[in-house]
Amino acid sequence: MVPHSMQGQKKTYDGGIVAGSLLVAESREIARLLLGGEDEDAWRNAIMRGNILQKRSPETAKRQGRLIQKRLLLMKPDHWEMVVNAHADLSTQAVMAAAVKHSRLIGDFMDSVVRPHWQTFQKSLSDTDWNHFLSECAQLDPRVEEWSENTRKKLKQVVFRILAESGYLSDTKNRVLQPVSIEPELRKYLIANNEDYVLNCMSANE
Repeated sequence: MVPHSMQGQKKTYDGGIVAGSLLVAESREIARLLLGGEDEDAWRNAIMRGNILQKRSPETAKRQGRLIQKRLLLMKPDHWEMVVNAHADLSTQAVMAAAVKHSRLIGDFMDSVVRPHWQTFQKSLSDTDWNHFLSECAQLDPRVEEWSENTRKKLKQVVFRILAESGYLSDTKNRVLQPVSIEPELRKYLIANNEDYVLNCMSANE
């Protein structure tokens, strides 16, 4: 049975997040480019030649730059300002908000797995939780069934890493759930911009 939180209109689950985890430092660099209104050539020069993301290979820089750009373009300049200029906790949460909006895989996992675990005092997440979640996702998006075992493993690693980097889990090994309170400035932004889904998912451990 599909959890109530995952019911409703058909969702599409994209495995593209295997390109990287939260990438907070890199997101600050991309947000600066967005705020500066740089054109495509300037983007390419900054990422590929200038290596502003500090990656060992141009291909990795290109792939992660594209992922971050897709996330941040879903938000507004006020959000980019938080990513670039806010203190560490707020900047990290702002990046997390963009990641949740970009990926239903992250958001729905928080809403339908992390939240009930927190509410029923289950202290940690397991591989079984992830596998069960993917089975539920496949009921909403049959293409999930086509993902290889390697893709499923990588996605699990990325999602758990994102949750750890944003403070929802203690680490990627023990995966102990931790309380997270959304920073007031980010909460204000999400409410003002009707980001109800993002706010709900990010409130899973409150």
